[in-house]
Amino acid sequence: MKTQLQLEYIAFIILGILAFKHTEFSWWWFAGLFFAPDISMLGYVINNKVGAFCYNIFHHFGIAIIVYLLGTLFSLPYLNMIGAILFTHSAFDRVLGYGLKYPDSFQNTHLGKIGKDKT
Repeated sequence: MKTQLQLEYIAFIILGILAFKHTEFSWWWFAGLFFAPDISMLGYVINNKVGAFCYNIFHHFGIAIIVYLLGTLFSLPYLNMIGAILFTHSAFDRVLGYGLKYPDSFQNTHLGKIGKDKT
């Protein structure tokens, strides 16, 4: 099952790249902002609950799709770019095993435990 999920997320990465290709922005924007959603992990400085909430907002496929579609609806290319990058980054994280976080711990994700202590 893990391989099937990874293949699905790789397909999502390709979809996100194709979505970005339809924006008017240079690929330097894509490369430069690809890891920007990880800034959301700063919420963990406050506590696990805030950290999980912030992380999940910036790594949720639905949010990324809504942002992209709002950019299309209102002809705001920056929203298209942001949505495509959020979507692609989220898929990339999922390929690596980083899922949406539960509020009890950064290591506890919807894809299972991450880190050294996976028990």
